[in-house]
Amino acid sequence: MDILLITLNARYAHASLGLRYLKANLYELEDRAEILEFTIQQNRESMLEEIHKRSPKIVSFGLYIWNFNETTALIQDLRALMPDLIINIGGPEVSYEYETIAIFPLVDYLITEWGDVSFYQLAKSILLEGKPWPTKVIKGIEPPLEEIKLPYYLYNEEDIAHRTVYIEASRGCPFKCEFCLSSLDRTAWRFPLEPFLEAMEDLYQRGLRQFKFVDRTFNLKKDFTLAILDFFLDKIANNPDEPLFLHFELVPDYLSDELKAKILEFPDGSLQFEIGIQTLNTTTQQLISRRTNLPVAKENISWLSKNTDVHLHVDLIVGLPDEDLTSFAQGFDELWSWEPQEIQVGILKRLKGVPIIRHSQEFEYRFSQVPPYSILQNRDMPFTTVMEMERFAKFWDSVANSGRFKAILPIILEKQPFKHFSALSQSLYQTFGRSYGIALDRLFRAIFDYLVNERALPEEVVREAMCEDFLRTGIKGWPKYLGDRPDALLFARETPAEQAAKQALPQRQRQHRTG
Repeated sequence: MDILLITLNARYAHASLGLRYLKANLYELEDRAEILEFTIQQNRESMLEEIHKRSPKIVSFGLYIWNFNETTALIQDLRALMPDLIINIGGPEVSYEYETIAIFPLVDYLITEWGDVSFYQLAKSILLEGKPWPTKVIKGIEPPLEEIKLPYYLYNEEDIAHRTVYIEASRGCPFKCEFCLSSLDRTAWRFPLEPFLEAMEDLYQRGLRQFKFVDRTFNLKKDFTLAILDFFLDKIANNPDEPLFLHFELVPDYLSDELKAKILEFPDGSLQFEIGIQTLNTTTQQLISRRTNLPVAKENISWLSKNTDVHLHVDLIVGLPDEDLTSFAQGFDELWSWEPQEIQVGILKRLKGVPIIRHSQEFEYRFSQVPPYSILQNRDMPFTTVMEMERFAKFWDSVANSGRFKAILPIILEKQPFKHFSALSQSLYQTFGRSYGIALDRLFRAIFDYLVNERALPEEVVREAMCEDFLRTGIKGWPKYLGDRPDALLFARETPAEQAAKQALPQRQRQHRTG
């Protein structure tokens, strides 16, 4: 194979959309290219062997924050093994501040930013014209989106059946949030609607039922958004026994009445929205150039929580400029009162090229020097506080976001969510000495002990709620500290058949949500 398009995914379930764009836009060279996806957990020698046995002339690696170290090591060994191989790299992790990275001297070419057109031009020059490219660093061309060939036909049966299939209906972002690489975009661009829907039709006909959209601002253009939602509603109407699951990233203060009405037409459990709030501190918002109308965002998220069954995944970031722990805690409590199903607590990262570095001196930022470049401390959050918040975030994922502790979570949080969960997080860390790799049954016991012995909550109240949660896990056996095993039927989840029947209900039977 003349061209290998390679990346190391975080896990097997992730299928690379970027590599598929590169292959789809190689035109006459497409049949001479192969996509080769590894994972960061794989043995490096086995990856080298897979590359070596194909005897490629050109390899192109996609580098991201999650695979940078592993890909660097692989390229270093690949250069030693195949010194004449032409190596190209690209991706967000090498589009900015690339001069000092260890592999820059070892590669032949580096394409910054978009690669759809520029990689084809590079490969064509080398393979068809026999000419090297005149420069090592190639600034990626950003063509009109109608000139980019959509890659979805390159998702195969295995991808559709077992992996996350990523979709983008648009690229870019008009907002300038300084912690995000999308702040470097000039605007947002939409793919032409009809070819895009034809590609979605093909995926649907081939069996795809979970579509994960990666657009930064899916709901920014109302008519475009409504057309895509109508496409999927038609699929649901024509195939009510085949549930769909759709994931979108939404701008929280852009939710029109028409879009609200359309959302209400979807069956329960078919929509998930990822919503970036990041901070509720208005001073911090201004410092990072974030323009979120918080009162409108609150109204919209609260409306979604109270009137729909949409799963809401809302983001907050620890370590933004001029936000100390007290301010973050106030924002966390306020956001939880809006009733999202999940709050994703993220730790600020200093991504290469992002404008937030302009605050480094004033706010005394110290960042890790290795991926993912997380904050170590700043003027308002000392290192010890940042570490506590790292653990808070991991335990919050294990307990609150996991869905395994639905009954006990309100008892844990009561009316001061951040304060109470921080105390639980500290207790769990004292018990286990870590915030990861904790067996679920041990986590249950530690939470029970904390609530009864340290918080001094009524044991029967705690036991009743945790019995319900423990039954839901399906763990074999029954822990003695929870007393006699209750009738599991009282707490049984809906069977798959019941869930399917519920989703198949006509719309008029689901309109109780709107009052």
